[in-house]
Amino acid sequence: MGKEDLRKGMLLSLEKIGWLERNRTENDLHDHLFESDLWKNADSIGVTVSSGREWDTRTIIERAWDEGKTVCVPKSIHETKDLHFYEISSFRQLEKGYFGLEEPLPEKTTRREPEDLDLMIVPGLIFTPAGYRIGYGGGYFDRLLAGFNKPTVSLLHSNQIVESFPIEAHDVPVDFLITEQGLKKTGLDQ
Repeated sequence: MGKEDLRKGMLLSLEKIGWLERNRTENDLHDHLFESDLWKNADSIGVTVSSGREWDTRTIIERAWDEGKTVCVPKSIHETKDLHFYEISSFRQLEKGYFGLEEPLPEKTTRREPEDLDLMIVPGLIFTPAGYRIGYGGGYFDRLLAGFNKPTVSLLHSNQIVESFPIEAHDVPVDFLITEQGLKKTGLDQ
């Protein structure tokens, strides 16, 4: 099965998660993240603003602000498929951008380099225990992660983990997975 078929199947699976399970899972994901050393040791985080059936990141962003952390949100640069991160201090500094995602308004925010971020929260749909991920199809995060040397983590439901899928040369794994069951270090030896 190809990546596009896997994506479609997982999107359908996520659509079937009921409100109560979704709420419980998001609470667990948030608790596990906030209790982790990854979170506690990070003064600045990179994170997308969740939309649709993605796991909630607005709560994460608000908690980061409450704790005095710097929050940087990516803006998609379509021509190069790069992500530029901008520091935000309010959701009012966002606009609908690429694929309807909420992205920072460059004129109302300050651009930050990815290497200035202490923790990157990486979106995705499907994951292996080794941390490889299938995202939403643009390859933006794989490009970013290829040169990012700080901790990376993804939030997901345990049913989003599969044993394997075809890994391509440009695929870059995340360092940690957080599911409703807890935080797990990834790696090829897992």
